[in-house]
Amino acid sequence: MPLILIVDDSPTEMHVMQKALERHGYRTAAAADGAEGIRMAREMNPDLIFMDIVMPGMNGYQATRALASDPKTRSIPIIMVTSKGQQTDRIWGLRQGAVDYMVKPVSPDQLVAKAQATLAV
Repeated sequence: MPLILIVDDSPTEMHVMQKALERHGYRTAAAADGAEGIRMAREMNPDLIFMDIVMPGMNGYQATRALASDPKTRSIPIIMVTSKGQQTDRIWGLRQGAVDYMVKPVSPDQLVAKAQATLAV
């Protein structure tokens, strides 16, 4: 059963994402900010990370860059899930090492479909 790490500072968003993924058989773990997300990714070696951008402390861009440059975590696909919908935000997220980018609001079905497509590769 694949493990998906959700990094988001919104308890509501995190809950909705976890429930949608768990209903489809995924195991989930959650981190409330970028630094915690990095620590958990290194400890748990998840199969996929859904990363918010706007968070206190270390933002999602910084966390993605750190994970993508670390030999221990660079092979974990990261998908940005954020309210930042500008094309420049998307380009910057992908340049930091994300494999995909989704703009909130994201429906549970969209989230699950993206997880399935990413993990099937």
